[in-house]
Amino acid sequence: MTARSFESSGKATVVTPNGTRVHRDHLAHNEVIQQNLYEVRTGVWCLVGNGLSNQTFIDAPRGIIAFDTGDSVEEMAAALTELRKHTGRPIAAVVYTHFHYVDGTRAVLAEANHVKPLPIHGHRGIAANKVRASGEVGPTYSRGLVEQFGITMPTHGPDALVNVGLGFYYRNPAHSPATPGHIPVTHELPDDGEMSIAGARVVVRYSPSDSDDSVNFFLPDLGVCVHNTIWPALFNVFPIRGEEYRDPRVLIPGIEQIIDWEPEHLVGTHGPPLSGRDNIRSVSERYRDSIQFLWDQTVRAVNKGWTSDQIASRVSLPSLFDVDYLTSERYGVGEHHVRQILTGLRGWFDGNESNLFPAPPEERLDKLISGFGGRDAVAKQAAEAFDNDEVRWGIELATWLARSSDATDADRNLLARGLRLVAERTPAANIRNWAITRARHLDGQMPMDRYMRHSFGSKAVAHVPSVELIHTIRVLLDPNRAEGVRAHLGFVVDGEPAGLMIRNCVAVPTDGRGADATVSMTRATLVAVLSGKQPWSAADIGVSGDRAVVDVVRGCFDHEGLRG
Repeated sequence: MTARSFESSGKATVVTPNGTRVHRDHLAHNEVIQQNLYEVRTGVWCLVGNGLSNQTFIDAPRGIIAFDTGDSVEEMAAALTELRKHTGRPIAAVVYTHFHYVDGTRAVLAEANHVKPLPIHGHRGIAANKVRASGEVGPTYSRGLVEQFGITMPTHGPDALVNVGLGFYYRNPAHSPATPGHIPVTHELPDDGEMSIAGARVVVRYSPSDSDDSVNFFLPDLGVCVHNTIWPALFNVFPIRGEEYRDPRVLIPGIEQIIDWEPEHLVGTHGPPLSGRDNIRSVSERYRDSIQFLWDQTVRAVNKGWTSDQIASRVSLPSLFDVDYLTSERYGVGEHHVRQILTGLRGWFDGNESNLFPAPPEERLDKLISGFGGRDAVAKQAAEAFDNDEVRWGIELATWLARSSDATDADRNLLARGLRLVAERTPAANIRNWAITRARHLDGQMPMDRYMRHSFGSKAVAHVPSVELIHTIRVLLDPNRAEGVRAHLGFVVDGEPAGLMIRNCVAVPTDGRGADATVSMTRATLVAVLSGKQPWSAADIGVSGDRAVVDVVRGCFDHEGLRG
């Protein structure tokens, strides 16, 4: 018996008191991530369920070390309130395990009960990753978060959010409105070594996980390991929101290091802490081996010449990994992880002959629909497939209709029906949330169009330097508008210079020197234009040089604010 991504029948589907339709294992995960301040051992506290991540506090000789500060000032303030029920000692240091949960740090300064100046420890890659998430890939990054974490899902009814696997919400609504409060790293961590933090002896090991700036920590005098490696679910080699490749070969050494440290207590970025040296070794070995299984069996399959679809259908985790939440598919699913390993290892082409030079999508869909008897016949077959628990096949048929050039509301509603069947039959939070969010987009209940363009909201770009914002504009260039254009436009934003050279249908980042024309503005004006709150023509922008160049350059971009 093997673990499956979703059940072919609805036997595992349950209905909650508020009407939510959900897989019983997904619902059961609420018990794992429920809010609780765990006293792991004397002087070590871990708050679970306050947000998407934990906040961990360790009593050190010179005060409290705070590991991770969550997604907002409000989240960290709530964590500090819980901490103060147990100790009044000052915060002596903040430590970031990686860049995902570093936005509540200003709550520590607001409390005033902290060492001055407050040292912030973290990996050197955190700053760049913070910028990347809001820059070139901003729209797809934001849209992916909304889909994976069910941010637009309702609170009641069949489509209601249950949990997001690592927590109950992406951002806890109790902390709304969420205020960003990131403070950059002041003390970069070594990749490997021993150091003193707040007077405590700490062993540091660079351990890439779901980000390439992740670090694990071992406090040998306490027998405590703080980490971002072993999660309360099967590790997410592939996040459905889309991310850079998480190579199992890079991840596994971090788990092996935890095993070698032999900690008595294991305190994660996510999920409840674990205690007992033997228990931790057993759990860690199984966690490590689940990832190796996915890697090894994918490589075995690639060597046999299997395609991506064949690998996904034939490689499944044995049931021994489904014994508890730690290696169960309650976040992502194995059949997606093996596809990602194939892509990360060999690239997009999987050897399937039809993928080498496929027909254009619209042409292919028209031929498929015609070959299956026309639109009505395909819709009938899709509906029958759903009725007969042939969900995968039904979704494929419905997708032909919904993605064709003459798709109707009925076609989109049919596909939405299939996605909701997946949502109620999968134990994985990511899959349920994605499927329902996409279904609600298709049936018009919550369109996602606004997440398909750069928004440059003031909060989202607050930590992005102005020069980076200017250079990010290059990914908005419309090559049809830029064909034949060669022009260099300089920018000065609050005294900071930057530039874009339009040539060969690309916008090349420059420092603005030697530009044909230069525009000057405040950062507030730049953000107002980029966020769409004010068109360029109505903004307070100074021009030096050839004004015609300015109009030519801004007219090359797929952005209404710039062209307006």
